[in-house]
Amino acid sequence: MKTYSLDEVQDELIGTVGTPARERYEYELQLDMIGKAIKQTRQERHMTQEELGKLIGVQKAQISRLENNANNVTLDTLLRVFTALKAKVRFQVDLPNIHINVGK
Repeated sequence: MKTYSLDEVQDELIGTVGTPARERYEYELQLDMIGKAIKQTRQERHMTQEELGKLIGVQKAQISRLENNANNVTLDTLLRVFTALKAKVRFQVDLPNIHINVGK
């Protein structure tokens, strides 16, 4: 019986690194991880979704959507959530001949 590495399986099922399908998968995975991290941190701080929403000026439903699918959220909202959770945020963009690094 032949065994396969995780990389081989991902390449076969999702696409190789650098392909549009693989890039989309990686992007969605990162967004899912952000939502889960927000939820976990909020719970560790013994906060309800409603309490976090009030801190940043949004409804409980928006916090719920963010925790379950961070796909359609503005950078401003993310920064307000992380600030309310007292998280250290670093944002980095690398483009040809341009480097932007923002920390909060």
